[in-house]
Amino acid sequence: MDFKLPELGEGVYEAEAVRWLVKPGDAVKPGQPLLEVLTDKATMEVPSPFAGVIDALAIEAGQKLAIGQAILSYNGGAAKTATPAPVVAPLKATRDNGETTTAVKAAPSVRLLARQLGVDLAFVTGSGPHGRVLIDDLSHYVSHDKPPTAPTAQILDVGTPGTRVKFAGLRRKIAEHMVQSKHTIPHYSYVDECDVTDLVKLREALKEPFAKKGTKLTFLAFFVKAVVHALKEVPIVNATLDEAAGVIVLHDRYHIGIAVAAPGGLIVPVVRDADKKSVLDIANEIDRLSTNARAGKPKLDDLRDGTFTLTSIGNIGGLFATPIIHTPQVAILGLGKIVPRPVFDAIGQVIRAEIVYLSFSFDHRVLDGALGATFGNAVIARLKNPAALLID
Repeated sequence: MDFKLPELGEGVYEAEAVRWLVKPGDAVKPGQPLLEVLTDKATMEVPSPFAGVIDALAIEAGQKLAIGQAILSYNGGAAKTATPAPVVAPLKATRDNGETTTAVKAAPSVRLLARQLGVDLAFVTGSGPHGRVLIDDLSHYVSHDKPPTAPTAQILDVGTPGTRVKFAGLRRKIAEHMVQSKHTIPHYSYVDECDVTDLVKLREALKEPFAKKGTKLTFLAFFVKAVVHALKEVPIVNATLDEAAGVIVLHDRYHIGIAVAAPGGLIVPVVRDADKKSVLDIANEIDRLSTNARAGKPKLDDLRDGTFTLTSIGNIGGLFATPIIHTPQVAILGLGKIVPRPVFDAIGQVIRAEIVYLSFSFDHRVLDGALGATFGNAVIARLKNPAALLID
C-alpha cells in the first residue's frame, strides 16, 4: 500500500524532503515519525498513521514533494493508538438547527490522519491560523505533546574537507531568500556606536530576580524593547514594500523577527506584538522561540508576519556587520559584541564604558540616509536609558 504526503498546513501545497527517519524493512507503529519535511522554512515530522513494515521509499532527501504524492509503500493495516486521557472538555459549537458538533478546524487530510491515529482533534491544540490543527500538531500530540528541548551545546557545522554536501533543505531556502533580497533591495548600511554601560549594570542587577521567575534575561530583550519604541517614533521603518501594488505599507503592529542559528541554517522566528509585552515577557518569548528553532521544531506561525528584524553576532564575537534585509521588510539591525572602551566623560576625563556597535541596513527605495540616521538615534536614546524600558 502507498502512503501519500498529507496536508502540512493552510495554503501549503509543496514541501521538500529533508531526511528519512525510517528505512525499508523497518516495522513502524502509528504515530512514529517517518520523514522530516521542510515547508516555509519550518521543519516538521510526518507521523505514520499505520502499523506495518516499510516496503520501499519512493522519494529522496532534497526532493520537492507535492501534497498527495506517494512517498513510501508498506505492508500492514491501519491501526489505532491509545491517546492520552483528555484533561479538558472539547469545545462545542451549535449549528442553526440545534445540532452540536465539535468546533475544530482542520484539513480533510489531517482529519483522516487523526482518525487513522485514533486521535480526537478536539483535544489537539492547533498552531495554524485561527487555531487550525496542522499535521505537526498531531505529531506532537501522539508523542504526548512533549516540547522540544534545546541541545546542551550548539555546534556549528563547519564542514569536512574532501566531502560534497547536497545543496538542499533549509540551506537552499535561505539561499533563495537571500538572493531575492539582494537582487530586489538596494541596501545601504549605517553603523553607529552606543554606550550601554547603564544597560550592562541593569541587566546584571536583574539577572537573579528574573532567574527566580524562570526567565533567562539576555541583552536581546532590551534591544527588542528599544527597537519597538524607536519604530513608533519613526513609523516608516516598521514597513513593508508591496511592489506589485506600488504601496509602502506602514504597519501598526510590531512583530520583531529574531535571527537564530538553527542546526540547518539561519531562521527568523517572530516575537509577535512586542509593543504589548514587558521585558520579562519578551525574554520568555525569545527563549521559547530560540529553543524551538535550535531543536529544529519551529512552528510555522512563529516564522510569519515579521515587520522588523534583529540579528546578533555578539555572542560569537564581531563588532559590526552588513546584514541582509529580510524581504519584504525595509530594515534590519545587527548587534555586535559589547566591549569595554576608554571614553571621555562630560568634563573630559577618561573613563571606562561598555560600547556596542549597531549595524543597520536599510532599503534605499523607502528610506533615505536622514531617516536611517534618525531611526538609529532613536534606538540609541532608548538604550542609554534602559530603566525606562521596564516601564510600560
